[in-house]
Amino acid sequence: MKSDVEELMPRLLPLETGGGSGNLDLSGTPRNPQEYLRQVQLEASLCPEVVVAQIDPTKLKKQTVNVSVAGCHAAPQGFSPSLRWQQQQVSNFSDVRQCPLVTFVSQSITKNRQHWRSQILDDNVQMPRLTDEEGWKRFCLGENVYQGTSSGPTDAHQEPALDYGKIGFPPFLSIVSRLNQSTVLMLLDVLISWFEEREFVPQLGCWLYALLACLEKPLLPEAHSSIRQLARRCAQLRSTLDCQENENLPALNLLICLVARYFEQSDLADQPE
Repeated sequence: MKSDVEELMPRLLPLETGGGSGNLDLSGTPRNPQEYLRQVQLEASLCPEVVVAQIDPTKLKKQTVNVSVAGCHAAPQGFSPSLRWQQQQVSNFSDVRQCPLVTFVSQSITKNRQHWRSQILDDNVQMPRLTDEEGWKRFCLGENVYQGTSSGPTDAHQEPALDYGKIGFPPFLSIVSRLNQSTVLMLLDVLISWFEEREFVPQLGCWLYALLACLEKPLLPEAHSSIRQLARRCAQLRSTLDCQENENLPALNLLICLVARYFEQSDLADQPE
């Protein structure tokens, strides 16, 4: 009589049933083909029919895809940039991704990635492990901002010797050139999640701009979700500003503009007043 297994998976090789398998040593080396096949058959018979995986929930990556399609908060009167300004920022940003520019990301990202990746980092630059989200927040934003002990905009001017551990490491090309796309996406998600519950700081703006400049097109679905979340948060924060002279307004407008205009999330774009 055939077993249930044989009904589903017919036996392809002949196997002698005589001799039994009760005395078969599974840990020993089979002495002939027949003994090898009997070992395989016995091992299969010892496996449970149903196996349930033991999953540690703490090791599961947090789901980052946000299906919300809500638009941005409308800008208060006089707070949104002109269409010409937005077009100029998109043109500048496109140049950043392909040509030289004058900021922390100070060379062509595309053309010089291999050169900068080969450079040796200074001894004080200790990049966190990929899975160390808290370490990346400290690395990018600095201990002061991470701990909430200082907003951080003036620290760099007050200290004669820069302590990047306190004020955060800027996104130098020697650093961002070492980030592959999965790390760029992870870091974007980490910083945007941090931004969701806190105020805007200059260190955050520099890193978000640099990471967007490193983001490859066409975008992956999780990248779409992350940058849309970023634009909505910027618009929400902009709607709470009390005057057009607020120092954070240009940076918030710029990030909204890049997400909407360069990465083609046009439903989030500021419309000319």
